[in-house]
Amino acid sequence: MERGNIQRQSGNARGKPKGRVVEPSALEAVQALLGSEPRRRDLLIEHLHKIQDKFGHISAAHIAALAREMKLAQTEVFEVASFYHHFDIVKEGDTPPPALTVRVCDSLSCELGGANPLIADLKRELGDKVRVIPAPCVGRCEQAPVAIVGQNPVAHATVEKVVPLVAAGKKTCHTSKYLILNNYLKNSGYRIAQECLAGKRDADAIMKVMEDSGLRGLGGAGFPAGRKWRIVRAEQGPRVMAVNIDEGEPGTFKDRYYLERDPHRFLEGVIIAAWTVQISEVYIYLRDEYAGVRAILEKEIAALQKNPPCPLPPIFLRRGAGAYICGEESAMIESIEGKRGMPRLRPPYVAQVGLFGYPTLEHNMETLYWVREILEKGAQWFTSHGRNGRKGLRSFSVSGRVKKPGVHLAPAGITVKELIAEYCGGMLPGHEFYAYLPGGASGGILPASMGDIPLDFDTLNQYGCFIGSAAVIILSNQDKASTAAKNVIKFFAEESCGQCTPCRVGTQKALNLMDKLTWDQGLLEELSGAMADASICGLGQAAPNPIHCVMKYFPKEIQ
Repeated sequence: MERGNIQRQSGNARGKPKGRVVEPSALEAVQALLGSEPRRRDLLIEHLHKIQDKFGHISAAHIAALAREMKLAQTEVFEVASFYHHFDIVKEGDTPPPALTVRVCDSLSCELGGANPLIADLKRELGDKVRVIPAPCVGRCEQAPVAIVGQNPVAHATVEKVVPLVAAGKKTCHTSKYLILNNYLKNSGYRIAQECLAGKRDADAIMKVMEDSGLRGLGGAGFPAGRKWRIVRAEQGPRVMAVNIDEGEPGTFKDRYYLERDPHRFLEGVIIAAWTVQISEVYIYLRDEYAGVRAILEKEIAALQKNPPCPLPPIFLRRGAGAYICGEESAMIESIEGKRGMPRLRPPYVAQVGLFGYPTLEHNMETLYWVREILEKGAQWFTSHGRNGRKGLRSFSVSGRVKKPGVHLAPAGITVKELIAEYCGGMLPGHEFYAYLPGGASGGILPASMGDIPLDFDTLNQYGCFIGSAAVIILSNQDKASTAAKNVIKFFAEESCGQCTPCRVGTQKALNLMDKLTWDQGLLEELSGAMADASICGLGQAAPNPIHCVMKYFPKEIQ
C-alpha cells in the first residue's frame, strides 16, 4: 500500500525496541511477508493480518520480529494484536490453534435459526482437528444460521453443508472474476463525478441538494449529510475522509448487500463527496468478516485506478479485525491508525480533529451510496417518498421469523406491521408476530401491540428505542423478549472495549442478573443508569435499552 500525500505522526517509534530476543527465522519470515511495504505505525493491523493469514496464528516470536521491523515496543504490538478477535495470539509454550477454524454466528437472528444446536453438532462431527467456535454477528442475518469456514460463509448452515467445505480445506474466500466496473460505466456511471472534476458542477450547489434531500447518516447516528459536508469543508485543510463499513450491529447487513451488487455507486459517492469537501485522502474501513466484499472492492478499486474515468483521490482500503466497537467513529479512526479500537473523548469532534489529527469527513457506506441518485434525480425525488409524515427511503435489514428476510428498500415512516405484510411476505407458517427489535441489538424491543409506530429517526425515542441502522429483527409467539435481551446483553459484554468501568463491568453484571428466573428490577435499573450516564460511547449508553424494554413492556416474562 502506497504512502498517502499527507504527513502522519510518527507515533511512539523507537530505535531499539526492548523485550524478548528476536528469533532470526521469525524476523526473516516477517520481512518476507512485508516485502517492500512501508513499516509505518498506521499499518500495524494490516501487517498483523499478513502474519495471521499466513500462519493461522500470531506467535510471541512473530510479535517480537514485527516490533523490531516496525521499530515499536513489543508491548505496543501485543496490546493491539490481543485487542481484536480475529488475531490468534499464541504465547510461548502454548499450542497453536488448528489450521482451520469454523465460526458459527450465535447472535440473535442466528440463535433463532438454530445456531446453538448447530455448534454442538459440528463440534461432535468435526472433533479436535478443526476448531469450532461461536462468533458475534457476521452480517448475514437473512441467511441464519450462518457458519464461516475459514473465510467462506455458509448460508442456512447445516452439518451437511459445512463438513464438505472443511474436508476440502477451504480457507480463503473465492469470488467471481467478473469486473463490475464495465457495466457501471455503460449505465452512466461516474458521469456526475466527471462533471464535478471537470468544473461543470458547483460544490455549494451540490451541498444544497444534499441538505434539501434530508439525507441523514445511515450508520445509525442520523446526522444530516449535507450539513456534515459544510462543517468539514469549513475546516482548514488538509482534510481526510473515513468511510465506516464495520457493519457489526447484530441484525444489520445492508452495506454488504449493496456492495456485493453495486460497489461503484458507493465509490462514485465517495469521489463526489471528496471533491465537494476538498478531501486529500480517503480511507475505507471494512469489517474483516466481509472477505468476499473485500475481494470485490480490491479488484474494482484497482480497475478504477488503472483506467480512471476522472481524477481520483488516493483511496486506501483498511481491514478491520473483529471488533464491534470499531463501528463507533472515533474507535474506527483509532483502528485505521493501527491502534486498539478505543473510543475517544469528545470534544474535539472528528470533524475538527480526526484521522491522523486532521479534520475528517466520516460516513457510513450507505449514506454515500445514495449521493449519485439524489444528484441525478434531485432532492425532491428523495423527499417524495415516505409515510406517516416522514420523508425519504430506508434500507431495512429484516431478519427473524418472516418468510422473506433480507434488505427491503421501503418508505421512511413505514410501520413494522406494514413492513412484514408488504415486503416480507408475512410471518413464517405457525408463527404469530409477538415482538420486534426496530434498531438491532441496541435499539430496544417492542411488543407487537406497538407495531404501528412509524419507523424512522426520532419516532421511537419516546418509547425507549431508536431505529439506528434500521436492523429489524422479528420475534414470534415461539420466542421470548427476555431471552432476546439476554442474547444482546451477552453480545455487549463480549464486545465492550473495556475502557469504561460502567460498561465493562456493568454489561457482565447485568447479564448475571438476567440469568435469574426473576429479575432484580431495582438493581438492574440502578446498574443501567450508571452505564448510560458514565460510558464514553454509545455501546455502554445503549446497552441498557433492551433491559428497560423488557421490564416495561414484557413484565410477565421476568416475574
